[in-house]
Amino acid sequence: MQLAQIGNILGGEKILGKKLVNKMDLVELGSRGITKNAVSNLANFLSLSSKQVADLLPVTERTLQRYSPRQHFNQAVSEQVIHIAEVLAKGIEIFKEKSKLLLWLNTPHKVFSGNTPFSLLGSRFGSELVLEELGRIEFGVYS
Repeated sequence: MQLAQIGNILGGEKILGKKLVNKMDLVELGSRGITKNAVSNLANFLSLSSKQVADLLPVTERTLQRYSPRQHFNQAVSEQVIHIAEVLAKGIEIFKEKSKLLLWLNTPHKVFSGNTPFSLLGSRFGSELVLEELGRIEFGVYS
């Protein structure tokens, strides 16, 4: 897992308040809560509107809009954001280019019953499926 890349996707040390060194840092970050700034960085990385981001998270668009930039989300929202960033970091590692990853994320695939990988990121189970498929791609095992 690329902890540095996860950190970059979420806004880096400046936004997260610390450098991500190990998985325990992710646990602590999820418990402490991700700020709206970190969610905004994720949205910018994916070129998403606030509605599209809200659709991926257990939060309404109105709640996203209401939060101040440094306000922390609860653990459920924070962990979902971190998990999405983890999927994206793995995708960047495999595809090497953000544009290639975004193309793959937005293309329907048979392995996902004709759904796009992006559409699965709003669910913990769906994002795990996407991570598993990225692992297969990494090792040249296509479904």
